[in-house]
Order: sequence, then structure tokens, then C-alpha cells
Amino acid sequence: MNSRERVQQALQHNEPDRVPFDLGGTVLTSLHHKSYRALREHLGMPEVEPRLLDIFQQIVAVDDDLRQRLQVDASYIAPQPPAAFYIEIKELPGYTCFYDEWGIGWRMPVDGGWYYDMFDHPLKDAETIAEIEHYNWPDPIDPARFVGMEARAQHAAQVEGRAVVIGSLCSGIMEMAAWTRGFARYFSDFANDEKLLVALMRKVMELKIAYWEIALRAVGEDVDVICEADDFAGQFRMLISPAMYRRIVKPLHKELFDFIHARTRARLFFHSCGAIHPVIQDLIEIGVDILNPVQVSAAGMDSAELKREFGKDLTFWGGGVDTQGVLGSGTPDDVRRDTRKRIEHLAPGGGFVFAAVHNIQGNVPPENIMAMWETLQEYGVYN
Repeated sequence: MNSRERVQQALQHNEPDRVPFDLGGTVLTSLHHKSYRALREHLGMPEVEPRLLDIFQQIVAVDDDLRQRLQVDASYIAPQPPAAFYIEIKELPGYTCFYDEWGIGWRMPVDGGWYYDMFDHPLKDAETIAEIEHYNWPDPIDPARFVGMEARAQHAAQVEGRAVVIGSLCSGIMEMAAWTRGFARYFSDFANDEKLLVALMRKVMELKIAYWEIALRAVGEDVDVICEADDFAGQFRMLISPAMYRRIVKPLHKELFDFIHARTRARLFFHSCGAIHPVIQDLIEIGVDILNPVQVSAAGMDSAELKREFGKDLTFWGGGVDTQGVLGSGTPDDVRRDTRKRIEHLAPGGGFVFAAVHNIQGNVPPENIMAMWETLQEYGVYN
């Protein structure tokens, strides 16, 4: 059984030979460049210059030698940058900064900075739907985005024998609305200017649909997993009410997911952090097949309960170890205990691809990463 077959079996809610393992198979299951360097050194592997998979999160594309060493089962195919845009890093007092193709400003402290955070939002002063429509939006079908996508997917599926995961144009429709609008205006729009907010989210959705039309045609039958995302929950509850989600956002998510499902047999992977339990059934209803990151430390997100309640309908891609309270700050023995517990909760019956809860952060000791991996090797085998 190769990696692709292993993941496909898990996605079909069958038990393969072992629980599939993902590290770097999505933009949400990789490592910060600091932890990546430390892990390679710990394993006695050659020093390399990490290739950033995501400049905002400072996470890396996992190199082939480490993927082979750790038996990673998934390969990530991301769209390329548009031809007419490149990131230009500039300096502000105490920061490096840049503007992305959406016009959002990002900055990172020069001293001690680990990530880029937003500091400027291009639509923060927009008052009309016309301003939304006439904004200089990125071109979702710029041919440069798709250069090499077909060949990379074919190589990953047919030569490497790994499951193929295709990345989206951008973050979620809610996230991009918040990032272009600014969080203060975005949240107030739910109460004060719903029409403008829906117009903004619909515009992002339309750009995504245009992108997926070409991307799905390019990768064809070589794709196994389609990545989409939207973060709308915190540690203890959702950031908007479940009723507001169902009335305002759910129809847009459904329209996007229906479009994707109509054009591929690949499973739909949906990333949503935090305490999203109140709307998990809604996500299942509108076509989500795979849930990530399975934030087991958030309210209502107990791994055993999630498996009992939703395990017949969802594959859990993540949830393999509590990154918030264990992986970064615990001992290797703490990591082993937590990892074993999550495997016992989520692995039975298939429907589980092992990954840490979200990207492994830069403060995680390599000993803890290997304790996680070694525990998976010991307890993640099916009879």
C-alpha cells in the first residue's frame, strides 16, 4: 500500500495498514522555519535553506529527504504567484513590511519577530458596494498561477505515490473580508451593514470559483484533497453566533462547495480553528468531508466526543496532539501520552489523517516532534 492508497482508504472511512501521516502536506500542517531547522539538526540531516511555503506564518515546504525519513503521506500543490506581482520587503521603524496582492499590509518586528501581522486594510474606509466592485482585485485566473500545476500533481500522485492536496487561491471568504475590511469594520458590518459585507464575501467567493474552475481542470484525476478554510471561532465560542453564520455565511460556503464538488471527486478539506462544534453539522450538510485542524483544546472540541458524534461523516485531518498546551511546552513524555490518547480517540474505523493541531510553531523542541512521530509509529498501526 503506497501513501496515496493509504490516505484514500482513510478518507473512505476504512482502516489502512497504518494511520496516514502529514507534515507539510498542506499550508496548515507544516512547521515554522525555526523548528524545521532544529528538527533537521536533531536528526543529523544536512543543513538547508528553508523554502517558505507561507511568508505570513513563516512556515516551510518540507524537503524530500525529510518527507521520506518521516514517511509523509501527502504532497501539497500550491498555486504560483501571479506574473505581474511580487512581494517587496521594505522597512518601517522597527519592522520589515510588505503589501500582498490584495493590498493588505503586513509587518514583522525586526528584533524577535516570528510572523507577519496585518497593519493596513485596503477597504477599511469603503462605504458602498460600488467601492467593493470597483476595487482593484487580484486576477484569479492569471496563467502564471497554474504553471506546472498539472505536472506537479501528476508527479506526486503517479511517481511519488502520495496523496495530492491542492491549495486555494487565498484564505477563506470570511477571512479575506476581515483582512481587507479590517476587523473592527468587519465585525460591525454583521450588525450595521450586512449588504456590504455579503457583497464583499460574495466577491471573494467569485474569485475563488474562477480559480477553482481552472485549477481543478488542470489537476484532473490526480487530486485527492481540495483545501478551503475559514476561521470564525475562538478558544471558547464562535466569533459570530451560529444563527448569524447560518443566515449570512453558510449559503455562500454552500455555493462554493457545491461548485467544487460538481467538478471533482476529491474530498473537500475545510480548515477552521477554535470552538466550532455548534456548526460542525452545518459544515457536513454543505459538503465538508475533512475537518482541520481539530483544535482539541478549544471548548466543545474533545477528540473522543468529536469522533463519536461526527466520525461517520467527517475525516479528522489533525488533532494528533494538543499543540496549544502540550507540544510546545510539555516534556517528550507529555507529548507521548497526549499523542497516544488522540490516536486512540480518532483512529478507529479510519477517517483520520494524523497531523498536529495546526502548524508546528517555532518554539517546539525537536525532541517533542520526534516523540509525537515515534508514538504514531508505535500506536498508529491497524490490525
